[in-house]
Amino acid sequence: MSVPLPADRPDETAPPASTDATRPLDLPTGFRPLRTMGDFIAANGPLYVRSEGGSVQLGFRVEARHTNPMRICHGGMMASFCDMLLPISIHRKSKEIGFRFLPTINLQIDYLAPARLGAWVQGEADLLKATRSLVFAQGLVTADGVACARVSGIFKIGPAFPADPELLG
Repeated sequence: MSVPLPADRPDETAPPASTDATRPLDLPTGFRPLRTMGDFIAANGPLYVRSEGGSVQLGFRVEARHTNPMRICHGGMMASFCDMLLPISIHRKSKEIGFRFLPTINLQIDYLAPARLGAWVQGEADLLKATRSLVFAQGLVTADGVACARVSGIFKIGPAFPADPELLG
């Protein structure tokens, strides 16, 4: 079952946008646009996903609209990215959890270094433990290969989403 995209959402099969007027968005090998079911990331993304073997990585290019007045990735954008990284990784790595809604109970982020305008930000996360009702996960985020955030989170295991294999990767 496919989730229809709202009419005002850009065609996610279109070529990637530019990070500024002069530089086209270049994606690391294997990354493809991530379809999401929510408008928040559609408005604040785009995000990209790469799944290889048991590895799942999520990424984005820091655009001007993602930055603070110092032209580095705004902490709120980084927090939003981290809050997507953990559940998306869990969805793709855990058959037991599968494609269930994972509302955030707790999210802790340590900001380690800035992610400058134009930087490629990517993260990878691991499922630490799952109980009957909670999931514990952690991840590391890099900007152009330099660690920029460490994240851990606790998520409530919610109801199943309508199955869409493309969203699961």
